Amino acid sequence: MKEAQYMHGSLQHVERIAAFSDGDAGGNPAGVWIGDTLPPDAEMAAVAHAVGFSETAFAAPQGEGWRVRYFSPESEVAFCGHATIALGAALARRFGDGRFDLTLNAAQISVEGRKEGERVAASLQSPPTRSSPAPAALVDAALALFGYTQADLDVRIPPAIAHGGNDHLVLALNSRELLSRMHYELEAGRRLMNGHGLVTIVLAWAETPQRFHTRNPFASGGVLEDPATGAGTAAFAGYLRDIQWPHGGRIEVVQGEDMGMRSRLTAEFGDEPGSSIRVSGSARTM
Repeated sequence: MKEAQYMHGSLQHVERIAAFSDGDAGGNPAGVWIGDTLPPDAEMAAVAHAVGFSETAFAAPQGEGWRVRYFSPESEVAFCGHATIALGAALARRFGDGRFDLTLNAAQISVEGRKEGERVAASLQSPPTRSSPAPAALVDAALALFGYTQADLDVRIPPAIAHGGNDHLVLALNSRELLSRMHYELEAGRRLMNGHGLVTIVLAWAETPQRFHTRNPFASGGVLEDPATGAGTAAFAGYLRDIQWPHGGRIEVVQGEDMGMRSRLTAEFGDEPGSSIRVSGSARTM
């Protein structure tokens, strides 16, 4: 009974914020829990499951910054971009505009928040990035999962494993129509992603060299699709830098349109291999 009361209290404590919103609409809903000390693991997992969003961020003071952990409805993840943006918005509303240092399970990052009326503009600095060619067998399995073929891929952006705090499989498609008809079975996607240590799969279409449309299946976390994925965007941007794509130091990403939850993300980065990606967007309270 007492454990249930604690869990209920933690659940009531969760703020619900849509990160990477498109004005007053869209974005990816995230839960944000801020307290003096982090709850036990089982309680955080139970709260995230009850909230039901793709991620809930839990934060507590640590030194001059914050200790942060992220839980999906089914698992803990090392880093989540949209929940970090939501956390930045919540911290800015609570403590004023500024930069907040975050200690994750395996990285040190930061998030900035700046109030702009009813919304908050937020930017995160991702963990270090890296990428490598995707194994042929994994690519074949992923194409089969979605009903795509090799002919559907954009040869300018070869399939890759891109890392920006987590591993993501990148598959670039050669038309917007192919992206719009993305479909797969959740359980089959879960087996594929968990079997290869993938947090999401980034499906992308290049409208221009600096403007991309993406979709992010997140079956590893029990979610069919994310409407905005900051971690996936950071990993994807790092990969574009690695292949010397003509990014000009900045890309814009439109995500969630096919879900009716249009989201907008911006990634800014230099040419130094492996360096952090700055991912920005706005956040609105739900």
